[in-house]
Amino acid sequence: MVYGIVAAATAPWWMRKARSGWAERFARVVPALPPKQPGRPRVLVHAVSVGEVNALRELVPMLAPEAEVVVSASTDTGLARGREVFAGVCPVVRYPLDGSGAVRRFLDAVEPDVVGLVELELWPNFISACQERRIPVAVINGRLSERSFRGYRRISRWISPSFAGLSLAAVQNEAYAGRFAAMGVPAERVVLTGSMKFDAARIADHVEGAAELAAELGIDRARPLIVAGSTGPGEEALLRRACDAAFGAGAVQLLCAPRKPERFDEAAGALPGCIRRTARAPGSGANLFLLDTIGELRRAYALADVVVVGRSFFDLHGSDPIEPVALGKAAVIGPAVSDFAEIVASLERAGGLCRAGKDDLGPVLRDLMNDPARRADLASRGRDCIRQLQGASARHAEFLLWLGEAGVGSWDRPEGLHRGNRAGLARYDPRPRGRSSVGRAADF
Repeated sequence: MVYGIVAAATAPWWMRKARSGWAERFARVVPALPPKQPGRPRVLVHAVSVGEVNALRELVPMLAPEAEVVVSASTDTGLARGREVFAGVCPVVRYPLDGSGAVRRFLDAVEPDVVGLVELELWPNFISACQERRIPVAVINGRLSERSFRGYRRISRWISPSFAGLSLAAVQNEAYAGRFAAMGVPAERVVLTGSMKFDAARIADHVEGAAELAAELGIDRARPLIVAGSTGPGEEALLRRACDAAFGAGAVQLLCAPRKPERFDEAAGALPGCIRRTARAPGSGANLFLLDTIGELRRAYALADVVVVGRSFFDLHGSDPIEPVALGKAAVIGPAVSDFAEIVASLERAGGLCRAGKDDLGPVLRDLMNDPARRADLASRGRDCIRQLQGASARHAEFLLWLGEAGVGSWDRPEGLHRGNRAGLARYDPRPRGRSSVGRAADF
């Protein structure tokens, strides 16, 4: 009833964007899955959208040899990305809306032995249904920003039981751990594991298809190129003005890739005369380019001399800077990074990421473009930081396999938990299960 009232009240907002797959959203249709195999737990890993799906690129292959893996996603783009990344590896299905009937039909079809929710995505009916069926639910790669925490605290009376029902919260850092515990997760079920996004980073000096993208857009490889990825409202115009002021009109090439497809036309208006990727007509001597497609940002990053990470200069809380850094690019990010604060802080501490504000963006870009040694140093330090922080996917794989085999009742008397670490939180040591340890979470 509550969901129905909220849906009706917010209809003018959510109906503005076309959404497909309504039969799947209500779990009226769930793609057929192969019969469960005896002796192998079925692990459902849920990722909301593209970013969370990408974070699973290392985890899913680690789980696959010992478990049946099913990946679910909520958004159209997340579903498409999942089916692209995991084609031939595991089934990818649509995660249902949180109506009790939809959840029941979905669980009947998937039959998971354990569920891993990437970052958070905690829905009360889903958690309750899993508890009734004694299916352990774990948050993996857990993240709870200060902004989200404040929102949850306002409705803690209704949402805290869902947090308390988690079998495990494997979180990225100590700040997140404290917030999960404050929301009701028993302290002995909170572990620190780091971020899987570092594992998903593909460190490479060459990206297949990058040269073709440059040729098809008409990018001059002999001239400097700034690529702005995952841009938000107002940032395309900000970047154009900053580049014109710092280098002179038309002196550098600028390619912008908006985060959301519904903004493509708006972004084109902020980049007058830009060459749009969907036009499939290369520009001659053009300086402004718009990547109005999905799935090609990595190729664009590979072409850049300097990368600007978008959604970080106004009020959208940042984007993930790991991918351009992994590609060896000098990366600049703005001041608004609350959704990726720990990742940004780690890269900054290592000297692998540059900050800029709206007022000094132009000078920062000019200084980097004029100093190849500084760009190379940023890239090298950033890559070293990524390598040092990898390993979270293996930890999450151990936890999910253990929960899938042990069952939810194991948390009544949780053997394998130990105390005495620097955060004062309990960690689970997977070695009592007889597996070779991939690195204790307490050592992270």
